[in-house]
Amino acid sequence: MLHDMDEVIHDKTWLGTADNFELYYMYRDMYKTKAESNIIKKHNLRYDITVIPPGMLGCEYMKTAGHYHPKVPGTDISYTEVYQVLEGEATYLLQKTDGGKVTDVVVIKAQAGDNVIIPPDYGHITINASDKALKMANWVCGDFASVYEPIKKLAGGAYYLLDTGFIQNPKYDDVPPIRYLEPTNYPEFGFVKGEDMYGLVDDIEKLKFLTMPQDFSHLFEKILKNIG
Repeated sequence: MLHDMDEVIHDKTWLGTADNFELYYMYRDMYKTKAESNIIKKHNLRYDITVIPPGMLGCEYMKTAGHYHPKVPGTDISYTEVYQVLEGEATYLLQKTDGGKVTDVVVIKAQAGDNVIIPPDYGHITINASDKALKMANWVCGDFASVYEPIKKLAGGAYYLLDTGFIQNPKYDDVPPIRYLEPTNYPEFGFVKGEDMYGLVDDIEKLKFLTMPQDFSHLFEKILKNIG
């Protein structure tokens, strides 16, 4: 609901007069058959779908609350996640912090069929800057809860996407400029543009990077050097 996200909305003037309404919808732990559900649970994974309608939050585009992931136990690296746009268009804002300071900000624009892997240690926000509903799926480790407080505490991400473009969030100090990267459609990991990534339930070892990201530094280096 809108007022669940009061802290991270940019346009406070609009927010002060806005009625509460449904912002977006999350459907968690989805599966097609009981056998597939058992496979997903055995590998400690979760498949979700999120629907973000089009619209504006005052002068800001519709978005999710934004979150980070906790560290994998016994490591200094956080869990990761992978998204696929099913319908519409998505703008993913990723940000990494070190010692409380933002050291990298990445924007990835994705169309229907595109896949986007979120590297470890990056908080992320999904924005629907189109006039159509955004429907997206994600695979993620089923073993943790997302961490919302750091983004909420700073009134949102390092940048807001307004109808006039990106602007920096003044709550953040010394923020680097945005780097633009391409979607991570990596066939060697089973992510082919236009192919439903739910099908990886039949080749689920390809999703091991979600539960053991510490073993896949080469994948995340490739993403962050990407192509932008």
